[in-house]
Amino acid sequence: MGVLEGSTAVKTATAKTVTVENGTAGRLVGKTALVTGGSRGIGRGIAERLGREGARVAVHYGSNEAAAKETVAAIEEAGGEAFTLGQELGVPGDAAALWEAFDTAVGGEGLDILVNNAGIAASQPFATLTEEEYDRVFAINTKSPFFLAQLGAERLRDGGRIVNVSTGLTKAALMPELIAYSMSKAALDVFTRDLSKVLGPRRITVNAVAPGIVDTDINATWLRGSDEAWAGAAALSALGGVGTPADIADVVAFLASDDARWVTGHWIDATGGSLT
Repeated sequence: MGVLEGSTAVKTATAKTVTVENGTAGRLVGKTALVTGGSRGIGRGIAERLGREGARVAVHYGSNEAAAKETVAAIEEAGGEAFTLGQELGVPGDAAALWEAFDTAVGGEGLDILVNNAGIAASQPFATLTEEEYDRVFAINTKSPFFLAQLGAERLRDGGRIVNVSTGLTKAALMPELIAYSMSKAALDVFTRDLSKVLGPRRITVNAVAPGIVDTDINATWLRGSDEAWAGAAALSALGGVGTPADIADVVAFLASDDARWVTGHWIDATGGSLT
């Protein structure tokens, strides 16, 4: 079963008007969003960005409750509203358990935005990857988003949004040692395309955002380990830099807004031009 934390869980996002930095009302006021893997890295960046736009954000975490609470605190400090949902992904019944906890938190009010961000990479390359680890990569990266969307569709209001976080590695073999990870995300890309047709009649858009190398704590060991590693990563981008969580979160915020109402079934390259 999922673990629900945070006293803000049963409040409604319509109780306040959230303003963004330029002083205008946020584009997502009155909306409710769920971000999987929202406690760290890109997921945290997305959660905070949606919160600044006025959405009430469910910050999902798999194991790091403290980090999830930090994300909620950051959203609240900025004037937003959020709560945590703890549920391990990649295990039987994960989607049903997470949605049960979500329903309790929001009092059955429904959902507007689902961001399937949680994902893992395999620790071993092709030659030594075990069947057990392969299955776990696909269970978290591919199976969980499928069933979270399947059960989430019952809760998504018409005109809602689903955003899947993919990777630039589905289009280019820049890191072939991550073959299982890339394969799992390629399946997510197909899921995105086809699900957009399934949910299109309800005006629910489904899109994928594909980051390149992003400066997060997951990449910190190798990326920040030397000037050469950082320079090599930056050289891959046509823009000459390493991505940040905010770079990806801003694209997701656009797709979650009404500005993107006519964009669906699309794979958006957010690699900073690493594939050009």
